[in-house]
Amino acid sequence: MVAGAELFTGNNLVAMAWASGLIGTRDIARNWLIVYVGNVIGCLATVLLVLWGDIASLGSGAVGETALNIARAKADLSLMEAFARGVLCNALVCLAIWLAMGGRSVTDKILAILFPIAAFVTVGFEHSIANWFFLPYGVALDTNGTVFVSGVLRNLASVSAGNIVGGTLLVAGVYWVAYLRSERRETQAN
Repeated sequence: MVAGAELFTGNNLVAMAWASGLIGTRDIARNWLIVYVGNVIGCLATVLLVLWGDIASLGSGAVGETALNIARAKADLSLMEAFARGVLCNALVCLAIWLAMGGRSVTDKILAILFPIAAFVTVGFEHSIANWFFLPYGVALDTNGTVFVSGVLRNLASVSAGNIVGGTLLVAGVYWVAYLRSERRETQAN
């Protein structure tokens, strides 16, 4: 946000513009699709760079083992666990963005995002775009076949859906109802 990049999970807040009638359904779907695909390409490119740099060998292989354990744990989540953790994650991500929008300086914005983002990472909530790095990286490191592709796909689909629900309904929806719904009614009345 500070650097002007687009992140799919934060872009779920665009739902407020949709709810206000400022953009159409096609516009929001196009935005989410383009940003999601762009984020996935960036994650997969990062996986390649990390593999080429042999980052897994750092710390006498501890970095690679930790990454593999993270991927294995993510791929082993049930559909409902992954979905619920995705909802909770993006509620915090979008809350961080909402708070940062009120910041005037870069320092203000960083301080605003620090605690919600640290909370979702510490608690272990699921972020679809981060998972597009961890899961493919884990698959690439997994020489024993313990990270199952079916679990990877289940995680990515359910976490992405959960992120949409958490960001769109729990943050964008709640703030739209609290602050913008009356503006929409006034605009329609005029």
